[in-house]
Amino acid sequence: MLSVRFATYSATGSLAKYFSGSMLSWARQAGQDSPDAGQFTVGPEVDAMYVDQSRDSLNADNSVLRELMERGGEEIQLGGRTMHVRAYCGWYNFKGADHNKRVGDLSGGERNRLQLAKCLKQGGNVLMLDEPTNDLDVDTLRALEHAIAHFAGTSLIISHDRWFLDRLATHILAFEGDSKVVFFEGSYSEYDADLRRRCGNIDPSRIKYAPMPIVSS
Repeated sequence: MLSVRFATYSATGSLAKYFSGSMLSWARQAGQDSPDAGQFTVGPEVDAMYVDQSRDSLNADNSVLRELMERGGEEIQLGGRTMHVRAYCGWYNFKGADHNKRVGDLSGGERNRLQLAKCLKQGGNVLMLDEPTNDLDVDTLRALEHAIAHFAGTSLIISHDRWFLDRLATHILAFEGDSKVVFFEGSYSEYDADLRRRCGNIDPSRIKYAPMPIVSS
């Protein structure tokens, strides 16, 4: 049995040998599923924002600008202040002609950026990100790191990007296989060192195959 309490202003990175373990955990926390056993309690003041990999919340027929507009207006509310939606687009590297691009025609990286922009403008105090670094360019990745590091709330991040987690995570929730889940206080590097102390060298080894037969004509 594992009991976990996510602290305010913490950033917890989740990783697993099998991706579905961490993904389902966050889905349950986002209210999209119910636990098989035990209980999951959400505090009354929790206002969660959830960004998954499916990007199902995006309307393929909208333009980038239209997707971010609130009730058709060109001004959005962000952190208690008013901001023009075109300026907000620029934060996520959508500039000039990009504003009129059809969402359905965007690349994977562009859709990821738009999904992040749409989620983060909603506001909240718990940010749940599912593989947020997929397809991101370097500039957007650095902007995302800065946003998470300065986020005035709790961040829960599923990622296989160890370097990304090492720069941001204050805690690690690791699904280590065989139904073993570990909640570790510290960075990814510190967790990795602890894992090696407990389990020994776990680096993957090259698989050796039998030589291919030579077929002569």
